[in-house]
Amino acid sequence: SSGAAAAPLPEEDCMKLNPSFVGIALSSLLAIDLWASKRLGVCAGEGSAWGSARPLMKVIEVSGHGIPWLLGTFYGLCQSDSSAAREVLLNLLFALLLDLVMVAVVKGLVKRPRPTHNKMDMFVTISVDKYSFPSGHATRAALVCRFVLRHLVLAVPLRVLVVLWALIVSISRVMLGRHNMTDVLFGLLLGYALYGVVEHCWLSPVTAPALFALW
Repeated sequence: SSGAAAAPLPEEDCMKLNPSFVGIALSSLLAIDLWASKRLGVCAGEGSAWGSARPLMKVIEVSGHGIPWLLGTFYGLCQSDSSAAREVLLNLLFALLLDLVMVAVVKGLVKRPRPTHNKMDMFVTISVDKYSFPSGHATRAALVCRFVLRHLVLAVPLRVLVVLWALIVSISRVMLGRHNMTDVLFGLLLGYALYGVVEHCWLSPVTAPALFALW
């Protein structure tokens, strides 16, 4: 009848008709992130605005890749004849392995696809590298940057160069179209936090005598 009260909408319909402020804010931020990331992907292809700089960006990409860092650290560990240097290098190796595991776990859980404008021509990828969140290069850059600044005695110009390298590697991920901006920002935060874990779990002849016995 006309006087009867209207039947209440199902709960899920009410949620669709009255989205929460948080949901609207997150959707808006995601849209801005995707739009800005695409605009900044100026080296995503040879025909992009800065396509001629793509080879240089790919060199920077390799400089932040995990394999060169792992191989270089392992080689230095094998060649080192100083106990102090071996301790630092062993902890750097631990940090790099921790970085790989954590990034792989988060990528596997979130499963955010790469930007649509990305070319899948990356240097040595694994299965989870088809996902975008977080940026492993940005995570590694932040982690290595903090580690190097803390444990190596460097002149001020070299310290500045280390920080610039970390920033350039991170920015290049968006310029190449590999990642969205939020992937890189979260990667930097994750790398910064992982360094704290490495410091807390610092390996030394006292805490890990079996490992140091191998070297």
